[in-house]
Amino acid sequence: MRLSQAWLIARHDIGIFRTKRGILAGLVALPLGVSVGFPALIVYILDQHGSADAGSYLPGLIDAFGFWFVIGAAMLPTAIAAYGIVGEKVERSLEPLLSTPSTDSEILLGKVLAAFVPTMIAIWAGSVLYQVLVDAVTRSALGYLYYPNLEIVLLVFVLAPLAALYAIEFSIVVSARVTDVRSGQQYSGIIFLPLIFLYIAGEIGYNLDPTVLAYIALVFVAVVVGLFAVSRKTFHREEILTRWK
Repeated sequence: MRLSQAWLIARHDIGIFRTKRGILAGLVALPLGVSVGFPALIVYILDQHGSADAGSYLPGLIDAFGFWFVIGAAMLPTAIAAYGIVGEKVERSLEPLLSTPSTDSEILLGKVLAAFVPTMIAIWAGSVLYQVLVDAVTRSALGYLYYPNLEIVLLVFVLAPLAALYAIEFSIVVSARVTDVRSGQQYSGIIFLPLIFLYIAGEIGYNLDPTVLAYIALVFVAVVVGLFAVSRKTFHREEILTRWK
């Protein structure tokens, strides 16, 4: 498999995505909303409850809010991945790509990179802003800078990329079997359920410490590897070209 060919396909797709306002809006709005909205919510909570016992409830709350970058990493690429296959098929731009000498693996990797790279740039940029704002609004209440710490490193540099790959590969498996973008996105919505459950666990007091996050990451690795194998067996250019008429 030629990585240079896969990257060429990814660059082509990213260039197309830049013209899609809906996709660009999502890449900006979700990370920005999380990075600004949750610090604003923390300010409101501190105003309501005071900072006397902030050390007892703020760390857990901040960690739970930070998990939204993992959820966002799974949400953002679904539209990109679905459009990369179904959308291009509908617009008659997928057939020329499938007819090139590129292998199925190169095309598949290119589609994955096209959804993964913009997603992670948006998530990482949003997480930096989030950490800065959280430190600004909680330093006086906590008496120290909460970020950066090991939890946020695991969330945005380990779990978020794995969640993005999990969402992309699942979306590709689904998109290879449906014939319109909306259906692909609707079926892909199921991927958020385990992430929402983990977020709720953090909100109700379950401690998502580095050890727990490491175990979650191992589960994601296994799922990602499994989905890659499934997506590789599912993605066949001949079937797509002949069945989608």
